Amino acid sequence: MWKDYSKGYLKNNRASGISVMTAAFISALLLSLLCSLFYNLWAYEVERVKADVGDWEGRLTGEISGEDLELIQNYGNVERAVFSEGPSEGQEESADLYFKDKRSIFQDMPRIAELAGLSEKDVTCNYELLNLYLIRDPEDPALRWVFPFFLAVVLFACLSLVMVIHNAFAVTMNSRIRQFGIFSSIGAAPGQIRTCLLQEAFWLCTLPILTGNLLGILISMVVMKWTNVILADVERHLVLPFQYHPLILVLSIQVSVITVWISAWIPARKMGRLTPLEAIKNTGELQLKRKRDSRFLSCFFGIEGELAGNALKAQKKAMRTASISLTLSFLAFSFMMCFFAIMRISQRETYFEKYQDAWDIMAEVRDTEIDVFDETDALQMLSGVRSSVVYQKAAAKRVVAETELSEEMRAAGGLENAPAEYVSHVPEGWLVNVPLVILDDDGFSEYCRQIGVKPRLDGAVILNQTRDAGDPNFRERRSFPYLAGNGQTTVLQPAEAITLENGNRREDWTAELPVIAYTQEAPVLREEYGTLDFYELVHVIPVSVWKEIKGKISGQEENVWIRILAGNEVTLKELNEVEEEVSKLLGGRYDIEIENRIQARLDNVNMIHGMTMILSVFFILLALIGIGNVFSNTFGFVRQRKREFARLLSVGMTPEGMKKVFCVEALAIAGRPVLTALSVTVAAVILFLKISYLDPMTFIREAPLMPIFAFLLLIFGSVALAYYLGARKLMGSSLADALRDDTVM
Repeated sequence: MWKDYSKGYLKNNRASGISVMTAAFISALLLSLLCSLFYNLWAYEVERVKADVGDWEGRLTGEISGEDLELIQNYGNVERAVFSEGPSEGQEESADLYFKDKRSIFQDMPRIAELAGLSEKDVTCNYELLNLYLIRDPEDPALRWVFPFFLAVVLFACLSLVMVIHNAFAVTMNSRIRQFGIFSSIGAAPGQIRTCLLQEAFWLCTLPILTGNLLGILISMVVMKWTNVILADVERHLVLPFQYHPLILVLSIQVSVITVWISAWIPARKMGRLTPLEAIKNTGELQLKRKRDSRFLSCFFGIEGELAGNALKAQKKAMRTASISLTLSFLAFSFMMCFFAIMRISQRETYFEKYQDAWDIMAEVRDTEIDVFDETDALQMLSGVRSSVVYQKAAAKRVVAETELSEEMRAAGGLENAPAEYVSHVPEGWLVNVPLVILDDDGFSEYCRQIGVKPRLDGAVILNQTRDAGDPNFRERRSFPYLAGNGQTTVLQPAEAITLENGNRREDWTAELPVIAYTQEAPVLREEYGTLDFYELVHVIPVSVWKEIKGKISGQEENVWIRILAGNEVTLKELNEVEEEVSKLLGGRYDIEIENRIQARLDNVNMIHGMTMILSVFFILLALIGIGNVFSNTFGFVRQRKREFARLLSVGMTPEGMKKVFCVEALAIAGRPVLTALSVTVAAVILFLKISYLDPMTFIREAPLMPIFAFLLLIFGSVALAYYLGARKLMGSSLADALRDDTVM
């Protein structure tokens, strides 16, 4: 049958074969590209987590001896157990565990802890790494939904690509049922027909599938190199190296081959359910099971709109993949662009522009106390430094009597409704949190001059400001004085009870300080107070005072911060030079991390740009899946719709009317997903603007209209091209012959 029929059929019906080969090639290419990109991003994320957190899967912390470690190593599911830090006096030991079967880690870790004489509190799991292996602990408080979401998108895209191949075969094979019925009526067995179809399918698809997969690998390699070029200026732990696993190639080829096999099998199975007479009666045309009026299309486009609407309903199942893919791709792309635009505007207004005059260089000195840091003067003498402030943060408490509250504070409800974790009631009034900002002496004196008081180094400046907790607009919240501002002293208490060397606890230690001034002007630092906790009473003190009260108050953070201002209208090159000078001064003695304001903003812009480009590739791939499905359907026009339009011509429809029908169909196929996606995106943008209290006009002026419009043109242009090619083939065929006989196409 292959020699007598299939070879001649493929030779005389090249358009039909080309449509199947094109669908197989596009689907194999996109499937290979999508899987390769997803694998590379997954592998990069795994390496990033290992670099940031560690490659351990479970960790035990506590007193662990060598015998305990050996006992853990002998546990059945433990592949390896090692000390993460060498045991030393006064230091807790920890053991890192690696498992053979990672899915049982959450059941095994408590049992292993019990073997080592530890409790469940001493157990830690690397949730971030395990989540990348799709191992999820229901008790993990973090959402960690990004990776599963992208995996679901990739799986949907792969399923859609499979449907593209299937639909291409459905268009071609279903139109031949009548021919197969004729063969069956003259004695061809179903097995012969099935073998014939499978031979044709693998003859047509073998080369396109192999070529598409190899080209997909090559394109993914180019995309990864291109991504590294875009993110070249962004500070990262790792680059994005191209990686490829042979199983991806095997899987993508296997999926394509299975899809071709199933798609070729379906007509034979359908043929087996039909009698030869029913098969011969089949014309291979689009059939509308239940006629419905297309009111919208007929209202705007007349009889051509009605015909187009009926054709779209008849193709509804075949075009489902295209409709879903185009809708999701345009929705995801427009949503992403608007979300990043809102995020970029919000970051600019609430961070970069708000603090652009507050810092140029920020250095974090780890595991250091400000009272022993002796490089303050040397920092001020560095070339290019206009001003520098060394500061550290600490926590304390103080009692606020009801009579000390300002009239505005009492009118707003006072401290009666404050959460218990921030404010507690005591006999004298209210015990409130007091964040301490400890400035170096020169920096504190400069702060005193900033607020207009005579510099002193024997007291505290109280940042006498709070925000209206009932005002949800975090951008422009109403502020008012916290205290009446008539107290001459402030009495600080430790944030937590202090344990003495003899084991006794002292809760009555206090430090009484003179109040130098009450002010609502914060020091020029990259800090903001009064927005997260409306009931905090910030105190600013010099390091000289801190040295005196440190033993009583304690509670300081582990790190010291250095804020440096360079010259006015400073450039990135000048800031880089200052950053290098600071690194030379401090790098040899301290563990430091330095941030450059201009570079930080550029990194943020580049990071958002890189994320946008990477996600755009995925969404364009998703759109191409739908576009590929449209092309595979239009390539079957000659076969499916030849008799339909021949009849329309015979009853008086002009070629211009037929072209109008095609235009209406193309407009509906591209327009419905776009309108659906735009309505959802507009609703989401309105919600985000309302939540973020961003001025709508600010967003409108910077809305990403051009990228969204370009994506829209991609959809409309591709669908229009597909219909143009299909219509040109249909209009160029012999329609008169189709009315007489369509057994041979």
